[in-house]
Formats: sequence, structure tokens, C-alpha cells
Amino acid sequence: MRCPFCGFDDTQVKDSRPTDDRAAIRRRRFCPNCAARFTTFERVQLRELTVVKKGGQREPFDRDKLARSIHVALRKRPVEPERVERVINSMVRQLESSGESEIPSDVIGGLVMEALSSLDQVAYVRFASVYRNFREAKDFGEFVGRISADSD
Repeated sequence: MRCPFCGFDDTQVKDSRPTDDRAAIRRRRFCPNCAARFTTFERVQLRELTVVKKGGQREPFDRDKLARSIHVALRKRPVEPERVERVINSMVRQLESSGESEIPSDVIGGLVMEALSSLDQVAYVRFASVYRNFREAKDFGEFVGRISADSD
């Protein structure tokens, strides 16, 4: 593993342990070149996934990008980080076990919408405003009205 501070190629593992949800291995590393310490996480990847965008372009699936988008929607919301991590892990497992190596971006967006609707309604509306490209305040009103009608 390359040191993120000095670029040295031969870092040492000082400690390894599973994460709380046992979905990854957390490794504490030490760089003998610059004496820096850092943490890495090792996860099982069942298959290489490619995201097919609406315009047809393809890019490798990035778990961190998925997590960032969910965290942006959940910013300043009272949702436990462990719960969010479980949802992200579940979504990634679902995508990897789907049998498809190319996943349309709207499928991923739909999974995020579904997950956020069960986690936090405000985050759900925030994500929907970007995902569904709301242009005016009335778009929010119509969407929230549909949510309210569905929950009654």
C-alpha cells in the first residue's frame, strides 16, 4: 500500500480488525519512510460494476461517490452513521448480486431514493430535488404533496 503522505510503496500494517458491521477490514498502517500513520479499509467486491449514464457514457462504479451523495442529502439530519453505512452496504451488495455488470444510473438513483425514503423524509426530498431536477418551488410542493398523500 502506498503512503498517502510521501508516496513510499512499502507501508507496514500495525493492526487489523473487522469493522463494527463486519463488512470490511480496518487496517492501521505505518510508513517507515515518513513515520506517518493512516487507516485503510478492505471490502469484498463481488464483481466490477460499470455505471451507464443517461448520455450513454460509462464509468466505473464508485462506492464513495454513492456514499457522498447520500451523506450530502443527510447533512445535519438526525440519522445514525451506522444506519447509513448499513444502507450503503446493502445497496452495493444488491447491485453486485444483480447479475449485471452494467448498471444504468437511474437504477442507482432509484435505489437511493428508496433508501432515503425509509431513512429520513427531508433527505429524501433533498435528493429528489436534484435527482428529478426540480426547477421551481412548486415542483417541491407537488412532490411533497405526493409523499403526504402516499403516507395517508
